[in-house]
Amino acid sequence: MSRDADVIVVGAGNAGFCAAHAASQAGARVLLLEKAPDEWIGGNSYFTAGAIRTVHAGLEDVLSLVEPIEPSRVRATELPSYGHEEFRSDMYRVTEGRADGEMVELLVGDSRGTLGWLAQLGIRLRLMYDRQSYEVDGRHVFWGGLHVGTVDGGRGLISDHLGAAERAGIEIRTGYAVTDLVRRTGGAVTGVRCRVDADEVEISAPAVVMAAGGFEAEPRLRAAYLGPSWDLAKVRGTPHNTGEMLEAMLSAGALAYGHWSGCHSIAWDAAAPPTGDRELTNRLSRQSYPLGLVVNRDGERFLDEGADFRNYTYARYGAEILRQPGAFAAQLFDASTQSLLRTDEYESPGVSREQAQTIGELADLLSIDHHRLERTITEFNESVSDATFDPAVKDGKHTQGISPPKSNWAVPLKEPPFLGFPVTCGITFTFGGVRIDAHGRVLDRSRHPIPGLYAAGELVGGLFFHNYPGGTGLMSGAVFGRRAGRAAAELVTRAEAADGATRE
Repeated sequence: MSRDADVIVVGAGNAGFCAAHAASQAGARVLLLEKAPDEWIGGNSYFTAGAIRTVHAGLEDVLSLVEPIEPSRVRATELPSYGHEEFRSDMYRVTEGRADGEMVELLVGDSRGTLGWLAQLGIRLRLMYDRQSYEVDGRHVFWGGLHVGTVDGGRGLISDHLGAAERAGIEIRTGYAVTDLVRRTGGAVTGVRCRVDADEVEISAPAVVMAAGGFEAEPRLRAAYLGPSWDLAKVRGTPHNTGEMLEAMLSAGALAYGHWSGCHSIAWDAAAPPTGDRELTNRLSRQSYPLGLVVNRDGERFLDEGADFRNYTYARYGAEILRQPGAFAAQLFDASTQSLLRTDEYESPGVSREQAQTIGELADLLSIDHHRLERTITEFNESVSDATFDPAVKDGKHTQGISPPKSNWAVPLKEPPFLGFPVTCGITFTFGGVRIDAHGRVLDRSRHPIPGLYAAGELVGGLFFHNYPGGTGLMSGAVFGRRAGRAAAELVTRAEAADGATRE
């Protein structure tokens, strides 16, 4: 049968690129289709900070992967190992035990090897000193099980993927909006239908890997699946992840799987545009909240800012902000913790920020109930324990007698100037998707593989429920993208071998 490619990959984000690389390495002729125009290539991966969660054996192991570091800095670095059991435990803990066990084992077991594979492809990696460590007594102490990231964040990740694709001869077509699957009698997928400008075209291949993202950029689907007011949330990334490929796979009989009413959402600059800014990318996030307080428009706290390292709470706190009046909150800090705030997020040009010498003045600048905020801060300050503050560990410096509590890093707000950062909910990606097997094959409602159809990335369900450990999005996209791409290429090889044997 004539065909346009051996393997079609739909979606040019991290998962799609990983599928394309793996299929190409296995000998397949790969065509990568991207709905967005050239200037929007990269999907949500472009907007990430580039953190990638992986099992590793400690500093020496990580140094073998990352860009060279000044020896004096290495000597001053404390980086604990992060083992299989820790990664596994974090996955089950933050998803309240609901994460699919087989998928967790594949994610954890493949993580270190997949990171090495990415490095071999030319994806540049770094130790995330700026985002995942604090300087304590002259030492750079890493925390939260998340230590490695890409050079220049998501922008660098996509640039490096593009370079690897060019070296491998992978064809990429942008402006190809896939609208449906092509199937032959019996249900096997044999290609895709696309809209290119005003034309409808059909592209054939024996295997298709779907890596086109979730439905986070489609207000109608957000309201339908996530619930009331989710259509009002700001989109942290690309405007092009609107769920058509999920709906196409479900129409083809794919089994819906995972937490369809759940998503990854974070504290996002309240003045941010409706969808992601390609220049500012992740710098519109506000992730130093464990060091301060978060209040709503009524001047009241509504969450435990110090429940855990931010890596294990940030992806669910966006939803908490959305539930507040006006979907608005403010992160508050004083001079005692100002130097610990992430520079790229809190001091970048265009950051929404207010500063005052008193709490009352700050409340007025932020349009927060003046008297209630003063009471909230007074009550908080009086409740703080005498434990020693240490941002690099869960220090147990907590509050007593107030609700909600602050379980760690409870520092009184007493030292002017006082800083306030208005935030809202920024949705990153949705958790609901289709069910796949260990080879990335999409399963139908009878749990049988749909011939020729594979999936990876955000539109795969089963890994994340309620919450998400930071850095697992890029790693899961890489792990399952690699598996899907390799399996898709192997399907083509087997089919060609069978066809050759038949002709003989």
